[in-house]
Amino acid sequence: MSGRAGALVGAAAVLALAGCGTDPATSSQVATEAARVLEARTGVPSDVSCPDELPAEVGAELRCVLTPEGDPQEYGVTVTVTAVDGNVLDLDVQVDDEPTG
Repeated sequence: MSGRAGALVGAAAVLALAGCGTDPATSSQVATEAARVLEARTGVPSDVSCPDELPAEVGAELRCVLTPEGDPQEYGVTVTVTAVDGNVLDLDVQVDDEPTG
């Protein structure tokens, strides 16, 4: 990645769900949490969009798209559930090394 976005690699996140632990996280919840932890880790505000819900199951993955502020390129993001504790999901957020397209 170029410029300020070069530091974006990966981060851990914790997402609390409103429903029970078997309810999936909405695409909006996942995108918001991924953007929050990546910005906290790198200092680079980013827009993250996710196309689907993320099942509340260990090992579940969702591919999202990241657009760092000040960088016109988009990067793929993989969000993986690493643990489920009631209505709390532990997530691993990994950004691709190369832009998409």
